[in-house]
Amino acid sequence: VIARILPEEDMPYLPDGTPVEIVLNPLGVPSRMNVGQILETHLEWAAHALGLYFATPVFDGATEVEIKKWLDEAGMPKSGKTELFDGMTGGKFEQDVTVGYIYMLKLSHLVDDKIHARSIGPYSLITQQPLGGKAQFGGQRFGE
Repeated sequence: VIARILPEEDMPYLPDGTPVEIVLNPLGVPSRMNVGQILETHLEWAAHALGLYFATPVFDGATEVEIKKWLDEAGMPKSGKTELFDGMTGGKFEQDVTVGYIYMLKLSHLVDDKIHARSIGPYSLITQQPLGGKAQFGGQRFGE
């Protein structure tokens, strides 16, 4: 969900003046049970600073201890957080913020691909209810 699109000069920026490209809602991490996203962000931040590339297998990636070691080696805070400044006012945010690099991919969930309607169609022989699902040319069952 895109909440707001801002010009680059209005985006928050790092102490060295580098603007951030995307801001993610932190509430999206626990609700999606995606702590790996934070760890990936920290690891890529260290890799970018050190000029390295990391490949971590699924379910067997870098541990928190290893990530903190790489952050320390890159001269960054082990917390993976840094000061961030408001691009509109120039003021510093009250709390340090997790920043880093992450691979983002747009999912193509388009309404035209998902919409489905029917007037008549196949029914279950047992329940006499419409079949379920778009693939079976199903419909809304009674009572749902």
